[in-house]
Amino acid sequence: MDLIEDIRACRLCADRFAATATAHQPRPVAWFQPSARILIVGQAPGARVHESGRPFTDPSGDRLRAWMGIDETTFYDRDRVAILPMAFCFPGYNAKGSDLPPPAICARTWRQPALDSLSDVRLTLLVGGYAQKWHLGHKAGVTETVAAWRDHAPDAFPLPHPSWRNTAWLKKHPWFEAELLPVLRTRIREVLE
Repeated sequence: MDLIEDIRACRLCADRFAATATAHQPRPVAWFQPSARILIVGQAPGARVHESGRPFTDPSGDRLRAWMGIDETTFYDRDRVAILPMAFCFPGYNAKGSDLPPPAICARTWRQPALDSLSDVRLTLLVGGYAQKWHLGHKAGVTETVAAWRDHAPDAFPLPHPSWRNTAWLKKHPWFEAELLPVLRTRIREVLE
Protein backbone atom coordinates (compact mmCIF):
# COMPACT_ATOMS: atom_id res chain seq x y z
CA MET A 1 0.00 0.00 0.00
CA ASP A 2 1.63 3.25 -1.12
CA LEU A 3 -0.04 5.36 1.58
CA ILE A 4 1.56 3.34 4.37
CA GLU A 5 4.98 3.69 2.75
CA ASP A 6 4.39 7.44 2.30
CA ILE A 7 3.50 7.78 5.98
CA ARG A 8 6.54 5.77 7.04
CA ALA A 9 8.76 8.00 4.91
CA CYS A 10 7.32 11.24 6.36
CA ARG A 11 9.84 13.70 7.81
CA LEU A 12 7.58 16.77 8.23
CA CYS A 13 8.46 17.06 11.92
CA ALA A 14 12.21 16.41 11.77
CA ASP A 15 13.14 19.92 12.89
CA ARG A 16 10.42 19.96 15.57
CA PHE A 17 11.58 16.63 17.05
CA ALA A 18 15.26 17.61 16.90
CA ALA A 19 14.38 20.61 19.09
CA THR A 20 12.72 18.49 21.84
CA ALA A 21 14.45 17.26 24.99
CA THR A 22 14.72 13.83 23.33
CA ALA A 23 16.24 15.29 20.12
CA HIS A 24 15.02 12.27 18.12
CA GLN A 25 14.35 11.66 14.46
CA PRO A 26 10.87 10.89 13.08
CA ARG A 27 9.88 7.23 12.99
CA PRO A 28 6.25 7.03 11.85
CA VAL A 29 4.48 3.88 13.02
CA ALA A 30 1.76 3.07 10.49
CA TRP A 31 -0.18 -0.05 11.47
CA PHE A 32 -3.23 -0.70 9.29
CA GLN A 33 -4.65 -2.45 6.25
CA PRO A 34 -7.85 -1.61 4.32
CA SER A 35 -9.61 -4.77 5.56
CA ALA A 36 -9.43 -3.90 9.28
CA ARG A 37 -12.73 -4.14 11.14
CA ILE A 38 -11.62 -2.41 14.35
CA LEU A 39 -9.99 1.02 14.40
CA ILE A 40 -8.04 2.10 17.45
CA VAL A 41 -7.38 5.83 17.57
CA GLY A 42 -4.81 6.89 20.16
CA GLN A 43 -2.77 10.00 20.80
CA ALA A 44 0.73 9.26 19.49
CA PRO A 45 3.40 6.60 19.95
CA GLY A 46 5.43 6.75 23.13
CA ALA A 47 9.18 6.32 23.49
CA ARG A 48 8.97 2.50 23.66
CA VAL A 49 6.87 2.35 20.51
CA HIS A 50 9.35 4.70 18.83
CA GLU A 51 12.07 2.15 19.60
CA SER A 52 10.08 -0.96 18.67
CA GLY A 53 8.23 0.38 15.61
CA ARG A 54 5.13 -1.50 16.81
CA PRO A 55 2.16 0.28 18.48
CA PHE A 56 1.26 -0.29 22.11
CA THR A 57 4.38 -2.33 22.96
CA ASP A 58 4.27 -1.11 26.52
CA PRO A 59 2.17 -1.55 29.69
CA SER A 60 -0.52 0.68 28.15
CA GLY A 61 -0.87 -1.87 25.35
CA ASP A 62 -1.18 -4.70 27.88
CA ARG A 63 -3.98 -2.84 29.64
CA LEU A 64 -5.73 -1.93 26.36
CA ARG A 65 -5.66 -5.56 25.19
CA ALA A 66 -7.09 -6.64 28.56
CA TRP A 67 -9.85 -4.04 28.23
CA MET A 68 -10.62 -5.36 24.74
CA GLY A 69 -10.47 -9.00 25.80
CA ILE A 70 -8.16 -10.00 22.93
CA ASP A 71 -4.70 -11.51 22.71
CA GLU A 72 -1.59 -10.03 21.11
CA THR A 73 -1.94 -12.09 17.95
CA THR A 74 -5.42 -10.70 17.27
CA PHE A 75 -4.43 -7.18 18.34
CA TYR A 76 -1.48 -7.06 15.94
CA ASP A 77 -3.33 -8.61 13.00
CA ARG A 78 -3.45 -5.57 10.71
CA ASP A 79 -6.12 -7.19 8.56
CA ARG A 80 -8.44 -7.11 11.59
CA VAL A 81 -7.23 -4.21 13.76
CA ALA A 82 -6.01 -0.83 12.50
CA ILE A 83 -4.13 1.50 14.82
CA LEU A 84 -4.19 5.12 13.66
CA PRO A 85 -2.97 7.54 16.31
CA MET A 86 -3.54 11.26 15.97
CA ALA A 87 0.17 11.50 15.14
CA PHE A 88 2.21 8.63 13.76
CA CYS A 89 5.49 9.61 15.47
CA PHE A 90 6.62 9.92 19.06
CA PRO A 91 6.34 13.70 19.69
CA GLY A 92 9.10 13.68 22.32
CA TYR A 93 9.36 15.11 25.81
CA ASN A 94 9.68 18.66 27.01
CA ALA A 95 12.52 19.80 29.31
CA LYS A 96 10.57 18.55 32.36
CA GLY A 97 10.16 15.06 30.88
CA SER A 98 6.46 15.40 30.07
CA ASP A 99 4.95 14.10 26.84
CA LEU A 100 4.54 16.69 24.12
CA PRO A 101 1.18 16.78 22.31
CA PRO A 102 0.80 15.13 18.92
CA PRO A 103 1.77 17.63 16.21
CA ALA A 104 -1.40 18.81 14.46
CA ILE A 105 0.36 18.77 11.08
CA CYS A 106 0.35 14.97 11.19
CA ALA A 107 -3.44 14.74 11.43
CA ARG A 108 -3.87 17.48 8.81
CA THR A 109 -1.57 15.64 6.42
CA TRP A 110 -2.32 11.97 6.93
CA ARG A 111 -5.51 11.41 8.94
CA GLN A 112 -8.17 11.64 6.23
CA PRO A 113 -6.26 9.65 3.59
CA ALA A 114 -5.59 6.91 6.16
CA LEU A 115 -9.24 6.83 7.28
CA ASP A 116 -10.43 6.82 3.67
CA SER A 117 -8.29 3.75 3.00
CA LEU A 118 -10.18 1.72 5.63
CA SER A 119 -13.19 0.21 3.89
CA ASP A 120 -14.55 -2.20 6.50
CA VAL A 121 -14.30 -0.55 9.94
CA ARG A 122 -17.23 -1.57 12.13
CA LEU A 123 -15.95 -0.39 15.51
CA THR A 124 -13.80 2.57 16.54
CA LEU A 125 -12.07 2.89 19.91
CA LEU A 126 -11.27 6.50 20.76
CA VAL A 127 -8.45 6.39 23.28
CA GLY A 128 -7.94 9.70 25.08
CA GLY A 129 -8.94 13.30 24.61
CA TYR A 130 -7.19 14.10 21.32
CA ALA A 131 -8.90 11.20 19.54
CA GLN A 132 -12.28 11.95 21.11
CA LYS A 133 -12.19 15.63 20.21
CA TRP A 134 -11.19 14.98 16.60
CA HIS A 135 -13.61 12.13 15.92
CA LEU A 136 -16.59 13.22 18.00
CA GLY A 137 -16.18 16.98 17.61
CA HIS A 138 -16.65 17.47 21.39
CA LYS A 139 -14.89 19.90 23.60
CA ALA A 140 -15.87 17.90 26.71
CA GLY A 141 -13.22 16.34 28.91
CA VAL A 142 -12.31 12.66 28.81
CA THR A 143 -14.33 11.73 31.91
CA GLU A 144 -17.51 13.32 30.60
CA THR A 145 -17.02 11.82 27.14
CA VAL A 146 -16.29 8.31 28.43
CA ALA A 147 -19.22 8.52 30.85
CA ALA A 148 -21.47 9.19 27.82
CA TRP A 149 -20.21 6.08 26.01
CA ARG A 150 -23.73 4.79 25.40
CA ASP A 151 -24.33 7.81 23.13
CA HIS A 152 -21.70 6.44 20.72
CA ALA A 153 -22.02 2.66 21.07
CA PRO A 154 -22.10 0.24 19.34
CA ASP A 155 -20.04 1.87 16.57
CA ALA A 156 -17.61 3.85 18.73
CA PHE A 157 -16.39 3.63 22.32
CA PRO A 158 -14.53 6.53 23.96
CA LEU A 159 -11.91 5.23 26.41
CA PRO A 160 -9.46 6.85 28.80
CA HIS A 161 -5.81 6.33 27.98
CA PRO A 162 -4.73 2.93 29.33
CA SER A 163 -1.60 4.44 30.89
CA TRP A 164 -0.57 3.55 34.45
CA ARG A 165 -1.04 7.27 35.12
CA ASN A 166 -4.80 6.66 34.90
CA THR A 167 -4.94 3.95 37.57
CA ALA A 168 -6.41 6.47 40.05
CA TRP A 169 -9.02 7.47 37.44
CA LEU A 170 -10.05 3.83 37.04
CA LYS A 171 -10.44 3.43 40.82
CA LYS A 172 -12.48 6.62 41.03
CA HIS A 173 -14.80 5.50 38.18
CA PRO A 174 -15.62 1.81 38.79
CA TRP A 175 -18.51 2.01 36.28
CA PHE A 176 -15.91 1.96 33.49
CA GLU A 177 -14.84 -1.62 34.20
CA ALA A 178 -18.24 -2.78 35.49
CA GLU A 179 -20.47 -1.34 32.75
CA LEU A 180 -18.52 -0.23 29.68
CA LEU A 181 -15.91 -2.99 29.34
CA PRO A 182 -18.32 -5.96 29.22
CA VAL A 183 -20.30 -4.27 26.42
CA LEU A 184 -17.09 -3.37 24.59
CA ARG A 185 -15.77 -6.95 24.76
CA THR A 186 -19.06 -8.34 23.46
CA ARG A 187 -19.01 -5.86 20.57
CA ILE A 188 -15.40 -6.74 19.73
CA ARG A 189 -16.28 -10.45 19.57
CA GLU A 190 -19.21 -9.66 17.26
CA VAL A 191 -17.07 -7.54 14.96
CA LEU A 192 -14.23 -10.06 14.73
CA GLU A 193 -16.43 -13.10 14.03
